[in-house]
Amino acid sequence: MSDVTIWHNPRCSNARETLALIRAHGIEPRVVDYLQSPQTRAELLAVLAAAGLAPRDLLRSKEQAYADLGLADTGLPDRVLVDAMLAHPELINRPVVITPRGVRLCRPPERVLDILP
Repeated sequence: MSDVTIWHNPRCSNARETLALIRAHGIEPRVVDYLQSPQTRAELLAVLAAAGLAPRDLLRSKEQAYADLGLADTGLPDRVLVDAMLAHPELINRPVVITPRGVRLCRPPERVLDILP
């Protein structure tokens, strides 16, 4: 099993480009379609901590659920944002790549190059 994991949405061009970059470096990552296999609270919190991101930094604002849930309110506590991402995984920005060298939100896709083994 690979020690590189990508939280992937096959419909996302950034995710596809990031996956292609990983493979171009001879690595076959563990591909997690996070919309079909949502993360647990512990996994999401661990990724946020390892990447040095606040929940809002990983929140995808272009989704309808963002507006529907009133997530633009900057006064919302982090737990509310995490709860929203767990209930609506489409709100998690992508792609997230996890390697032994670090965790990154790979937007733009070239950000993955810094953490490839």
